[in-house]
Amino acid sequence: MKFVMTQAVCPEGMELLKDKAEIYVADNQDPNNYLDEMRDADALIVRIAKCDGNAIQNSPNLKVIGRTGVGYDSVDVKTATELGIPVVITPGANNHSVAEHAVGMMFAIAKNFVEGQLETAKGNFSQVRGNKKAFELLGKKAGFIGLGAIGQDAEKLCRAIGMKTAGYDPFLTKEQIEGMGCEYFSNYMDLLRNCDVVSVHVPLTEETRGMIGEEQLRIMKKTAILINCARGGIVDELALADALNQGIIAGAGVDVFEEEPPSPENPLLTAKNILYSPHSAAQTREAVINMAKMCVEGCMAVCRGERWPYVADKTVYEHEKWRNK
Repeated sequence: MKFVMTQAVCPEGMELLKDKAEIYVADNQDPNNYLDEMRDADALIVRIAKCDGNAIQNSPNLKVIGRTGVGYDSVDVKTATELGIPVVITPGANNHSVAEHAVGMMFAIAKNFVEGQLETAKGNFSQVRGNKKAFELLGKKAGFIGLGAIGQDAEKLCRAIGMKTAGYDPFLTKEQIEGMGCEYFSNYMDLLRNCDVVSVHVPLTEETRGMIGEEQLRIMKKTAILINCARGGIVDELALADALNQGIIAGAGVDVFEEEPPSPENPLLTAKNILYSPHSAAQTREAVINMAKMCVEGCMAVCRGERWPYVADKTVYEHEKWRNK
């Protein structure tokens, strides 16, 4: 059994493969650059990397693709499914890590940590101390666009510190959202108008791409904060940079970019009142170990012919390859 990895997973994940598989670590994000290694690969594990249809179609022995995370927009799931190749994901492995990151960004922006540190280092102690930009989160309303596992964990953290919470999720009923203790919104535009903090927790799809742009930012409160720890492309980066620079909203926290790593010319990198991180919300020690182990275990199970439940598209098991398994 041969495993190809775009980058090595953590030692705990690698240990699961010891004496069980041949391993090729490419240290390269595009499998098209090492198709010679892919020709006899049973499994491909990608981290922050892409796996397009060409790479899949030119890997005749491929049985499974593993993605260490819950998002899979960088993998051509459609082509994989058509060929009977499950795309293993790791739901639940990093939920709390991402939720903590989102709420941590809320605190950092509300307390004006970044500007406070930078201006103090410049000798502007008194000026930044007295600019009165910091505010309390107690009693403010946090709105969640997407109340899946990560959104629910973040919502609980916000409620625990005394925030009011609200939610929009087209896959949940009014009763389900209100049952969490959230105010229900059937339209995310209304949620944007009403909330002091808005945190995005939806996957990147054709429906969600660009769902927050200039129009949506302009209807938010001038004092509002936007947090995106989901996927780049959901929020229009140019529109967000303009909104921050013009004072249309008060601040933003961004863990994800449409192009990663972001170009030095990306307008968000120099926007006012922004806090950003390098797509690291899920990169805590605990989450990295959980994701790696879950991904490796799932890929090994599929290679053994088992129907691993945590895959991007479960219709893959309707393929003729899986009929007698």
